[in-house]
Amino acid sequence: MVRQVQARGRVPAVAAAVHRADRPLWTGVVGGTGNDTALDADTRFRIGSVTKTFTAVLTLQCRDDGLLDLDDPLDRHLDLPAHGELTVRRLLSHTAGLQREPYGDVWDTLRAPDADRLVAELARAERVLPSGRRYHYSNLGMALLGRLVGQVRGGTWVEVLADRVLAPLGLTATTVDPGPRAATGFLVDAYSDEARPEPPTDFGAVGPAAQLWSTAGDMARWAAFLADPAALDPTGAVLAPATLEEMRWPVTVTDETSWSAGFGLGLILVPQGQRVVHVGHDGAMPGFLAGVYGRRGGEGTPAAFGAAVLGSSGTAVELLDLPHRLLAASVEHDPADITPWRPGEPAPEHLRGLLGRWWGEGFEYVFGWHDGTLQARAAGDPSEKPPAVFAPVPERPDVFRTVSGREVGELLRLTRDATGEVVRMHWATYRFTRRQETFDRYDFRTGD
Repeated sequence: MVRQVQARGRVPAVAAAVHRADRPLWTGVVGGTGNDTALDADTRFRIGSVTKTFTAVLTLQCRDDGLLDLDDPLDRHLDLPAHGELTVRRLLSHTAGLQREPYGDVWDTLRAPDADRLVAELARAERVLPSGRRYHYSNLGMALLGRLVGQVRGGTWVEVLADRVLAPLGLTATTVDPGPRAATGFLVDAYSDEARPEPPTDFGAVGPAAQLWSTAGDMARWAAFLADPAALDPTGAVLAPATLEEMRWPVTVTDETSWSAGFGLGLILVPQGQRVVHVGHDGAMPGFLAGVYGRRGGEGTPAAFGAAVLGSSGTAVELLDLPHRLLAASVEHDPADITPWRPGEPAPEHLRGLLGRWWGEGFEYVFGWHDGTLQARAAGDPSEKPPAVFAPVPERPDVFRTVSGREVGELLRLTRDATGEVVRMHWATYRFTRRQETFDRYDFRTGD
């Protein structure tokens, strides 16, 4: 598959990797670097906007550490001449309405502003849409988040990134500079086989949006972390799994009619059908394209599953579809081993009477005890749809909190008769009974 894309897309160099917890790292390279270094698994490529996923993780780290709130306006932490009322959350999800690039013709001059100029010229940057109106991609917005991270941490974005993400996850080949073993980026002529090298660029203060270089192996590991952080960071040293789940929740779609992709908090979400989603980001810089995605959900998906494809052509869009195809092919041809079912402990005595079928809102549900938890699902739910899972509320007997699935966050309350049998339940305030009932008014004093 990698060789086909390299040949058909006419890409001077392609590096790809697949990371999964149950297999060794797979890497493949095709082509040449375009310079006097050999192309191999250690060759670095510009990853462009994949950099934004790192800045997003750093921002959520700051939130988890109590240094900021996602609904804080920027001017609560930064001294800005304009746009300080925009919130962290809006910038992360590209819904702030801020113009795409810093003021000036950056892509003509290839001279990005330094930190002082970025701020000084902020008043000349437009708010092209009302905040919250819709998705509008902004490198400028992500640059401001990088400055914010450095400000609240008391360092620079580069320092914080190295200390709090790259080192803990062992991403030793991910750097802000290309290093001595980098591929050369090219523009491949549309009407001939000529490949012209693109000039090197340093993105300066816009670095938090697109500066990084990396290898396919490092990026496949990063993709696996974004999809399944508990497998690669079990102690939550970089970010708690619940926070990554928050980042993966879709905030907006990128196209109002096709709904083929969405954006969470700094992450692109690409649905694959059958309750499978790929999470990550694409990247583009002069002479380079990158696609970095992890896979969540679906039968056969292993733990810590991610793929990365890096290429040294700025126009070979075939590269961007390849990580999705690699993930799907890996599951199809080498699915994760199926864990055998084994008998478990019985339900606690005080809950056994509520197990089985109940009716709510005219629909049938099944409550059961599995994996040491109380669970519920609609009787007609497909097997791949996760159940609702409940946890006891401390010091409130017969009250549970829905911790995942349908009605997450809502309470489940049990009502027992004089013998202790559960005769009614209320889930998110809806009454559940053993037989199908209408919405008749219920008298709690008499039980009628």
